Amino acid sequence: MPEYGFYLQAFIGFLAIVNPMGAVPVFLALTSDRSHEERRAIASTAALTVLLVLLAALWGGDVVLRFFGIGIPAFRVGGGLLIILMAIAMLHARQSHAAHTEDEAAEASEREAIGVVPLGIPLMAGPGTISLVIVIAHQVASIMDRLWLSLCVAAVAAIVWIALHLAEPIGSALGVTGLNIMVRIMGLLLAAIGVQILAEGGVALVLGLLPE
Repeated sequence: MPEYGFYLQAFIGFLAIVNPMGAVPVFLALTSDRSHEERRAIASTAALTVLLVLLAALWGGDVVLRFFGIGIPAFRVGGGLLIILMAIAMLHARQSHAAHTEDEAAEASEREAIGVVPLGIPLMAGPGTISLVIVIAHQVASIMDRLWLSLCVAAVAAIVWIALHLAEPIGSALGVTGLNIMVRIMGLLLAAIGVQILAEGGVALVLGLLPE
């Protein structure tokens, strides 16, 4: 069983890439014409979407990789690159197009289920988030280990629920500058995680190509 520090690192990584604070301005913009009750329902739907998508990636990611014949070193390289690109966007205090596009935002304003798309998917539980979950899940072996990681995912989803339910007071208290600072801090952590995943995947990929 990995040390508890591993689960703490996994939790911080999940939280950084889900980036609930970065979703607050988007949530406020998309729900500006909704009632208080509708906002609470949308926030709950978004948090539940994040929970279900990440749990599906945690428990079923390996099956998908095997189905497509993708080795974990190659997936680490691809996932690491995607995570770094998202981190760079966060360091500039903006959303990566891998997570959310302007066209999706425009279409979302006309949807009722905006808690699922685009808030849950792909804003918070997008390709980069799913890649990180699969990579970290591949580092553990037992069911108990995955249950601990599932607890980390549940904790992140709970923070998403809290952040979106308190989006209005958070936005008022921190303002644009405060939110951007928090997004940049998360981006810095995410960049380090992406570089590590990319480096480990690159080394494993090269060693796998060398003749024995």
